Amino acid sequence: MEKAVINQTELAIYQGDITDCAVDAIVNAANRSLLGGGGVDGAIHRAAGPQLLAECRTLGGCQTGEAKLTKGYCLPAAHVIHTVGPVWQGGNHQEAQLLASCYRRTLAIADAENFRTLAFSAISTGVYGYPIAEAAQIAVRTVKEYLIAHPDVPLRKIWFVCYDNTVAEAYSQALENKQQGDK
Repeated sequence: MEKAVINQTELAIYQGDITDCAVDAIVNAANRSLLGGGGVDGAIHRAAGPQLLAECRTLGGCQTGEAKLTKGYCLPAAHVIHTVGPVWQGGNHQEAQLLASCYRRTLAIADAENFRTLAFSAISTGVYGYPIAEAAQIAVRTVKEYLIAHPDVPLRKIWFVCYDNTVAEAYSQALENKQQGDK
């Protein structure tokens, strides 16, 4: 899979289970309640244990495009950054701006907490229905833009964790900066 380096931060594709990532923080594609759900959100809550749900209950939910930090509890990751991506509604309801905001807000938290390693899930590409190739382009572009604008960020490794080959290929193409349909 592809890799890129922006300033001193390595961006890489990792195909597998985000709940196995031993990093400073994993990024949960959460729902607005932050109280668990299906897909990656449910998997993270199950793997972290009941303490995660208890902490999330104190946070008052999270708006779309925002992010909130919790401990990782039973996960190998020390923390979880929960972000709420947009539900795909055809692309004319600020979905791209809201998705980019998820990545920026998450990176701002990681920066403020002096995290060195971070693993992103494929935000909004599951039940929220965001087209995978477009979501991957937004994710990679937003992360690169953030790193360029913040050259002193402590992050040294950022993984885009993909649950299957199709998602991994879309993120790999985005990291290579290929648009859908390019060869």
